Amino acid sequence: MERVETRELAYFRAVAEELHIGRAAARLGIAQPPLSRAVRQLERRLGVELLVRHSGGVRLTSAGAVLAREAVSVLEAAEAAVRRTKRAAERDARLVVALKPGGDSDLLPEILAAYPEDPAAVPVEIKLCDQDERVAALRDGSADVAFLHHPVEDFTGLDVEPLLEERLLALLPSSHRLADRQELYLADLVGEPVARWRGRPALYGDGPEVRDAAQLMQLITLGQAVAVVPDSVRNHMRSGLVCVPVCDAPPATVVLAWPERSTCPALAAFVRVTAKVAARRLPRPAALGRVGLVTAGSALGHTRVGFPASA
Repeated sequence: MERVETRELAYFRAVAEELHIGRAAARLGIAQPPLSRAVRQLERRLGVELLVRHSGGVRLTSAGAVLAREAVSVLEAAEAAVRRTKRAAERDARLVVALKPGGDSDLLPEILAAYPEDPAAVPVEIKLCDQDERVAALRDGSADVAFLHHPVEDFTGLDVEPLLEERLLALLPSSHRLADRQELYLADLVGEPVARWRGRPALYGDGPEVRDAAQLMQLITLGQAVAVVPDSVRNHMRSGLVCVPVCDAPPATVVLAWPERSTCPALAAFVRVTAKVAARRLPRPAALGRVGLVTAGSALGHTRVGFPASA
């Protein structure tokens, strides 16, 4: 099998994204002829055509589209490996925990109080992120562990520990026609501008796209959107908004996630402490057998639950 160097993948990724050799060369800071030669050499080594050249630039073949997608994963993994290696060599070890504001279901204060008692504990750094930044932080090595939600996130390449379930609520302006209801059903929200998170599938509606909780709250306050949110949002709600339970919406599961095959003792300690804190809360996840695959014996030494990658 032919070996492909990361430099070649970086060159091809630039061409695949720009769809133009000249623009890709300028982006890479190299001359156009060497870049053209490098791509042609890659095609010869792989024995496949990656690009179709035309007067206006290039387009990807089906094989090229596959390599472009895989190149992104490989290059990001290489960058993450370098970042994690450098962090491991730092004199002052620390554990970086990523979460969106309010995304820990108020578990974190108790976790941070209990974690230092574990012999493997290290100082914790909190990394507050937008909705779509937490998984990226795990994959690029800038965070060690993150609080995420099922079924919103893509858990590909991650191990997860389910912590607790939260019922879902409709978040509405107090002037909304449904604001006085004691409970709602998803059918009641049909036709409403249900907000959706940036880069995520629209689960309950096709309303405005939002990137963070502050933007979401502002749009709802202005009457431009409504949202389906976990129960813990109550603790961070603006005035002028109301929450109404959505009876037939499946609950959201709060999970702790980290890169698969991790063997860091400090991370293992954090996962253990978090699971213990969550176990004292109700409700615990009750449907994991229906939504996930339970695999015994993860690298961290406890049972791992892996949700489907497309969850």
